[in-house]
Amino acid sequence: MDQVSQQKSSLPSPATRAAAFCVHLFTAFGAGIALIALLEAVREHWAAMFGWLGAALVVDALDGPIARRLDVMRVQPNLSGVVLDLVVHFVTYVFGPAYAIIASGLLLPATATLLGVGVVVSGALYFADRRMKAADNHFRGFPALWNAAAFYLFLLHLPPALSSLAVGILIVLTFVPFHVVHPVRVVRLRGLTLSLLAVWAVLSIVVLVNDFNVSPVVTTALCAIAAYIVGSDAAIRLVRWFGA
Repeated sequence: MDQVSQQKSSLPSPATRAAAFCVHLFTAFGAGIALIALLEAVREHWAAMFGWLGAALVVDALDGPIARRLDVMRVQPNLSGVVLDLVVHFVTYVFGPAYAIIASGLLLPATATLLGVGVVVSGALYFADRRMKAADNHFRGFPALWNAAAFYLFLLHLPPALSSLAVGILIVLTFVPFHVVHPVRVVRLRGLTLSLLAVWAVLSIVVLVNDFNVSPVVTTALCAIAAYIVGSDAAIRLVRWFGA
């Protein structure tokens, strides 16, 4: 077989290219979900908004493994899945939740717009930072998960001054190089992490079904899981340091 024939035989088939394009389309659908979530936020249907943002998380969880299975990077080299992911992440994780945080009345009115601008600017810079993940796949700094931050603000419904302070602290922590667990990619304690993530998903559905009117037990469990995600790496490092 000559070189030209070999090159032709190695080219992906039309069906393979179509399947790979459908993966990109599936990822891009996350942006459409973000728009629906934003429309619900404008109507102040907060539980519905978070429900749609949860659907976007499901898309985000599925598209990567499917893309790797179908070798999308090779089959569709003209479309960057990395860039597409970042675009969708920004509108689902940052932009829509920032609007909800501002429009909800949970913040001090005098600070709401300024903090909202801080959320989207810090989020944009975070997604552009090539150091956003450490070598062991932990996130560096607060990983711009403003969808989760907004969820907890609605859940806890703190006084506006405390909510404003919390948002300001998270903006600053975006640029502080502490480590936050990536729930899927961090190998250490992955079984525990995934189990807690499943519990978190179930409890979050309970919260949304009940329009944030849940028992203190549910709220405490959700806060404990968040503390594990944010603080487990620091806790392990401290134990090792004191044990050295």
